[in-house]
Amino acid sequence: MEQLVEEYGPRWEPGPYERGTDGPRVILTGVDTSPTGLRAAAYAAGLARRQRARLVVVYVASPRVWTGLAAAAVVDVQLRSFEEEIKQLRDELAARAHELSVPVTFMVRRGETFPELRQAALDESADLVVVGASEQGGHRLVGSVGNRLVRAATWPVVVVP
Repeated sequence: MEQLVEEYGPRWEPGPYERGTDGPRVILTGVDTSPTGLRAAAYAAGLARRQRARLVVVYVASPRVWTGLAAAAVVDVQLRSFEEEIKQLRDELAARAHELSVPVTFMVRRGETFPELRQAALDESADLVVVGASEQGGHRLVGSVGNRLVRAATWPVVVVP
């Protein structure tokens, strides 16, 4: 599986600074196919439409720690799962970008979720980051991606329940 960056919807131009336009110009959202991930994408898309902002959608294929120790068949199943999620997201984004007239950049990154989302937000000069709330109980102890992004204190972060 390789890195992927695709553009959908109308072409985005940052445009000149305009007084009274103090909302975000680039909104980045981390997504997956979980209910909270899809709600985060929907929230970010609506906000991008209302603010006339560019939407950057990032999917991070994050192999589990044990994947390196697993049999080839297990690794193959996980890769196919990533590819299915990516295809589902690409199809939905391509359709919605034109429907909402929102310029969308879709990125696929591979690695640990927090550092990849953080780097994508830095690379794209994001003004706002939107993620879904974690559905895993262990994140109360270790810290979820949303909590870690908030602590990075680089941009405003919205965590969608």
